[in-house]
Amino acid sequence: MHPAFSVVFFTTATGAGYGLLALLGALGGVGFIPADFWLGFVGMALALGLIVAGLLSSTGHLGRPERAWRAFSQWRSSWLSREGVASVATFIPAVLFGIGWVFLGKSGGWVAAAGSLAAAGAVVTVCTTGMIYASLKPVAQWHSRYTLPAYLIFAAMTGSVLANALLQGFELGSAEMLAWALLATLAGWVWKLATWRYNDRLEIPTNANTATGLAGGTVRSIEWPHTEENYLLKEMGFRIARKHSAKLRWITQALAFIAPAVLLVIAFALPWPFAAIASVLAAVCQLAGMLVERWLFFAEAKHTVTLYYGR
Repeated sequence: MHPAFSVVFFTTATGAGYGLLALLGALGGVGFIPADFWLGFVGMALALGLIVAGLLSSTGHLGRPERAWRAFSQWRSSWLSREGVASVATFIPAVLFGIGWVFLGKSGGWVAAAGSLAAAGAVVTVCTTGMIYASLKPVAQWHSRYTLPAYLIFAAMTGSVLANALLQGFELGSAEMLAWALLATLAGWVWKLATWRYNDRLEIPTNANTATGLAGGTVRSIEWPHTEENYLLKEMGFRIARKHSAKLRWITQALAFIAPAVLLVIAFALPWPFAAIASVLAAVCQLAGMLVERWLFFAEAKHTVTLYYGR
């Protein structure tokens, strides 16, 4: 698939934003993360800022962005529409939680309830985003048991690393949050390796014969039905060289998983402010690595429509 930067940034930013929002809502509402004004203000601004930036960037991939609002009406049948509805609905408890936790300095009671609803909404929204791709049967690399859990794991991973950096920056870091961020990063690495292994061994049952319904021989494409590349080939038939894919996989592992894990271990051993610096570097490296990982997620996927072009 063609890895448009707008969609790559959308999936990276919203995943991290919803992951951070879920942690702030769940932990801030019960008082595990203290109701400090500047901590809460920066945390909620970062979470909601990433979500809004991601959602706005996704409209850049639309031919008519001004008609994006019409997608909300198809929630009965479209995961894209359900994602839009869930993302908007999540803002309601998120704003209520922000008012109570940040501006009123409260936790527990209705603030905890709003935080829990915001966390639940964040999880549901990430699930709908994952299902947009997991439900696409023509793309075998996405239509697998690995896609939806990957979205949830990566959201938890990037959100927890951001939350740890936030707490460390305000000298409120905890061993529990550090440990959770490290475990989530290692879990994301293991899941990504498992996904790549599955995709590399994937045997796609569809071929030119089954796609055309012809039997009695081997169907092959003699020539294209047109003289230049069109929308289908640009969007559905993107090709990446094997050596480039291997190099980008190593970059993904180094930036998204290995470097953050090492920096988080260093943060365990060092006092503040060095632990804060290591934690912030871990978050920056991981977000950069996830941009590469998301680019590969789209670039390595193959749509069965390319069978009609002899690919």
